[in-house]
Amino acid sequence: MKQKTPATKFFGLIMIMAFFSLILTGCQEPPKTEMVKTVQIPEGEIDPTAWGKAYPIEYDLWKKTEQPLPAGKSKYKKGFDADHITYDKLSEFPYMALLYNGWGFGIGYNEPRGHAFMVRDQLEIDSSRVKSGGACLTCKTPYFNKLERELGEGYYKGDYKAVVDKIPEHNRNLGVACIDCHNSKDMSLQLSREITLGKAMKAMNVDRSQITRQDMRSLVCAQCHVTYIMARDKDMKVTEVFFPWKEGKWPKISVEDIIKVIRSSESHNEWKQAVTGFKVGYIRHPEFELYAYDSIHYKAGVSCADCHMPYTKVGTSKVSDHRVASPLKSDLKACSQCHAEGPEWLREQVFNIQDRTVSMMIRSGYANATTAKLFEKVHNVQKEGKTIDMELYNQAKDYYLEGFYRTVFVGAENSIGFHNPPEAIRILGDSVAFAMKAESLLRQALTKAGVEVPIKVDLELMKYVDERGKDKVKFKPEQEFKDPFNLQVKF
Repeated sequence: MKQKTPATKFFGLIMIMAFFSLILTGCQEPPKTEMVKTVQIPEGEIDPTAWGKAYPIEYDLWKKTEQPLPAGKSKYKKGFDADHITYDKLSEFPYMALLYNGWGFGIGYNEPRGHAFMVRDQLEIDSSRVKSGGACLTCKTPYFNKLERELGEGYYKGDYKAVVDKIPEHNRNLGVACIDCHNSKDMSLQLSREITLGKAMKAMNVDRSQITRQDMRSLVCAQCHVTYIMARDKDMKVTEVFFPWKEGKWPKISVEDIIKVIRSSESHNEWKQAVTGFKVGYIRHPEFELYAYDSIHYKAGVSCADCHMPYTKVGTSKVSDHRVASPLKSDLKACSQCHAEGPEWLREQVFNIQDRTVSMMIRSGYANATTAKLFEKVHNVQKEGKTIDMELYNQAKDYYLEGFYRTVFVGAENSIGFHNPPEAIRILGDSVAFAMKAESLLRQALTKAGVEVPIKVDLELMKYVDERGKDKVKFKPEQEFKDPFNLQVKF
């Protein structure tokens, strides 16, 4: 056999090295290339159609928020049907009609429709918002920053419809849009409501540099899915809109923190409750506050977008679903990312949580309604010249307001307790306790005044439900109040 020369060995080694080099190169990822965006979005562009040219898939999904979602998926949040008839909460929970009488929500309080209807629903339902200038548009329109900057004080104190007319006509009905959540340069998440959310975070000394992308996927939702106060002057004109968070410690804002801020100033009382005559504040859709207060999902690092905007496949593209909706509407596919159980098992868990919450919510609502009617009786007795023990009265009023705000908190929160089941039940339990304390004190005060109080107080609920005037909203004819928990409340 012919022996290999050194030159042949060297040549062979070179060939082997070249061969392995070729294999290794083939296994490596190709060099990353920047995607060239063929359509540039002008900086500060509000109109979503311009964004849709650059991101057509997300735009098409976002447009679907004006379409009805599949019926029968949710037990309590039925949304709206093909005729755009929504469910009337005041007919479903009549105690709300009593407690909110004297306020726009006492006339029309509908289950919300999709994001596309944020402004449309305001324009269609005549409520107290028309007396609040542009304040009610703060979350609803992407033109908020422009309007507030240009109109200044007139944005809050001016006429609501006059402020709406300042929005370009072709976008006058436009709800939340791309610019509310994204930077047009790179589509990164951004906070566009510095005057509300940004100010609230600053008051809580939040270090913005420590906010992660996962945090941002909840915070962009927290720009609107929170409660807020429309502070008013002596003429009941709105002076500012702010989040009542300053008593909290980021990210935990408890219902007690919120109530403390509401009750800290007369300027936070936005309306007069007809049945009691009390000037009171209000709590609106506090989804973020309930969720971020030590809920199991929040502590596990789950963001709002993980559940309400899960990734979906459109053609060959995988995108975040911009048809924002309850996971129930898509058979809990978002939940299956973490939970191995099937959709039927998961749905049963959701409904069990919501059933328990509704049970406590009804008990809380009727307990507070009963106390409110006793205050009405006390005031009528005073008009007749009878003397009421004011020490008992004032203590009862304090307890009543604590109970009232708690039942409003859970009733206004749109998950029916699911965002934080233990906290929702705790809040409602405390509400019942406060209401019953107030009722007991009022019964004592009335008895001392020589007035006999019946064991069951007639709440006259149908009066509040049916006599809402010409502006009351239409609701589905099959809606009929039933007493599902057999509370045997007289009405």
